[in-house]
Amino acid sequence: MNMNNNLQINVFETSDVHGHIMPHRYRTEDDLPLGLAKINTLLKKEREQNSHLFVIDNGDLIQGTPLTTYVSKRDNSKQHPLIRAANIVGYDAAIMGNHEFNFGIQTLNQAVKDSSFPWLAANILNSETGECYFGTPYLVKEFEGAKVALLGLTTQYIPNWEDPNHIEGLIFKDCVDTAKKWVPYIREHEQPDVLIVSYHGGFERNPVTGEPEEKETGENQGYALCHEVDGIDLLLTGHQHRLLTGTCGDVPILQPGSFGSTVGKATIQLEKQENRWTISSVHTELVELSDTEADSEVVEATKEIEQEVQDWLDEPIGFVEGSLQIDDAFHVRLKEHPFIEFINKVQMEASQTAISSTALFDNTSKGFPDTITIRDVMSNYIYPNTLKVLEVSGYDLKAALERSARYFMLTEGEPEINPDFLYPKPQHYNYDMWEGINYTIDLRNPEGERVVQLEDASGKPIKDDQTYEVVMSNYRASGGGEYSMFKDKPVVREMQDDMTDLIIQYVQKYKTISSNVNHNWKVIWK
Repeated sequence: MNMNNNLQINVFETSDVHGHIMPHRYRTEDDLPLGLAKINTLLKKEREQNSHLFVIDNGDLIQGTPLTTYVSKRDNSKQHPLIRAANIVGYDAAIMGNHEFNFGIQTLNQAVKDSSFPWLAANILNSETGECYFGTPYLVKEFEGAKVALLGLTTQYIPNWEDPNHIEGLIFKDCVDTAKKWVPYIREHEQPDVLIVSYHGGFERNPVTGEPEEKETGENQGYALCHEVDGIDLLLTGHQHRLLTGTCGDVPILQPGSFGSTVGKATIQLEKQENRWTISSVHTELVELSDTEADSEVVEATKEIEQEVQDWLDEPIGFVEGSLQIDDAFHVRLKEHPFIEFINKVQMEASQTAISSTALFDNTSKGFPDTITIRDVMSNYIYPNTLKVLEVSGYDLKAALERSARYFMLTEGEPEINPDFLYPKPQHYNYDMWEGINYTIDLRNPEGERVVQLEDASGKPIKDDQTYEVVMSNYRASGGGEYSMFKDKPVVREMQDDMTDLIIQYVQKYKTISSNVNHNWKVIWK
């Protein structure tokens, strides 16, 4: 839209799509307002009204659904269906997300190769050359003579989570330092009229008040980018799955949630003054996909693989004796549930380890029905975790239990979820439940003093200076979720199969899964 000396550019951002093409979650076949098929319908309508669109994906695109897990198990030289769909959507660029690395660098390199758009990550370098690993760190697009530059950044915290084999040969530099290098460079050498930073990371502080919202580990640096780097006209963020608009300091910001359920939109108004375009205003908003139909072109392009996945998910693999269904996720964390004990048993058998910890990842998990299908496994164990067995001290084990115990707080004598585990994003997956030890958590005690009983399976006290072998997810073993007591601990052994594969193998082996529970732990508050 150009009226004499005025120009409007619409920037659209998706982030944390996490493998969602079709408008469902693979748990049900409901027509939900999410996914790339509906996003493409939205963008087609927008292009009819204004040809000046800059469309950016902010990362975590190719992981997150049973579809992406299924694709990872087949020949990865074929074009990834998420890339096929994204090419149809017509992205101008994508930013590397941390979950892009979950299936290994070979899968990621193939996805980048098959994309009709560049992937930007200025702070991810080749350890041998020191150059940007994924090619150009930024791009410039022109709209009627107005130059818009886009710099891509990815949370530097990836080595704290990811399998080292998946990121071998890569260096992850500090995002603020990288922006301080590239923003002035782009300003000087490209002289853009608009400079956008798209950062797969979120805010470590409240964007408005500056109050700390989490420990400043370097995982999220959005606030620092806005306040320490001069020259950013618009900051696109993600990773935290939050819905954010407005400004942080003087910088307009966006964060469009997750699963492609919301699209971020920034309307940039430019005025020409002395033959130079200048920004007169930037307005950020969130666009929902309600009353939006799935685009037939995207549906048709991914129909075959979608059917393969649906058939695979519906394969029955075993049965339940009793019940492994979850009615109330909150109560699962207060009193041991047979589904949690089942997951720990799978981990213990697969790793030949006597002590195990796991979590109920989110509150939508329903457990297993009487007949277990692959869909049930994928719906409940939603992350592509592998297992590690660590050697940890009794002191570290107790510290981990105290970290989990912080999940709860007492309000008028009744347990509730600590807001720290709900904001700035839900972190139910950071409350662990254990098997192979006996313990009691007393919520009446202050944080850090809540573990009032801690014994091994034979009833002997866990000693601070004694070492124990413990199996857990690779995410937790890396210290993820503020479990720093596990970081850099000796790795006794690793399992290469994903947990979903291990669960499927376990069910297929035993056919009928018992719902017995041994109640080796309890939470008390009265």
